[in-house]
Amino acid sequence: MKKILMVVTNHKSLGDPSRETGLWLSEFTKFYHRVKHTFAIDIVSPSGGEVPIDPRSLTELLVSKQLRNYYNDQTFMEWLKQPYSPGEINPSDYEAIYFAGGHGTMWDFPKNRELQAITRAIYENGGIVAAVCHGPSALYDLQLTNGNYLLAGKTVTGYSDREEKAMMLFKYLPFSLEDKLKAHGADYEQAALPFKSCVRKDGRIVTGQNPASTKGVAKHVVALLNQT
Repeated sequence: MKKILMVVTNHKSLGDPSRETGLWLSEFTKFYHRVKHTFAIDIVSPSGGEVPIDPRSLTELLVSKQLRNYYNDQTFMEWLKQPYSPGEINPSDYEAIYFAGGHGTMWDFPKNRELQAITRAIYENGGIVAAVCHGPSALYDLQLTNGNYLLAGKTVTGYSDREEKAMMLFKYLPFSLEDKLKAHGADYEQAALPFKSCVRKDGRIVTGQNPASTKGVAKHVVALLNQT
């Protein structure tokens, strides 16, 4: 059975420590729900420790039965909160890697050399690299073995400045994800309206703009995996 490595954050606060953040839960569960019956799944985080859940993401519990079912499943939540550390991962075991979002990723995904090495190995071995919302923060600075940036010349998306400002969180962030994605030659695109689904597939790289894009990212990843 082919395997997918899902990456989650360990970071639990915004620039202001009183403002909690973490993993945006539905960006994990929606992707997982789409792939779990066909592919084996492992979870890794930058430090392998506690995985905080962004409390704002739990507002979706009111409208999503699927999310409620996962959140109330103690076995699932315990599994989610006990990820591997990067040093425990053998990249050759995986055909795809997926970076779930949440603002916490902006602190511990970028420039993480161990995660970059895992991602580079999976991609250069013919695998798929996918990310949603703030998850692409793991990719903007990633260089391949030949020195080229992974996203150079690729059409990608990720959480937009318009969406950050609409949520009134922009001033608490370490950088503009939109700007960082453009910095090394990626062609950044976004939906015409904030918070609407936007997915971009360019070769074996799949990115989604926001939580509404998660199912679309999963659909493309599954299609790519089924081609190999």
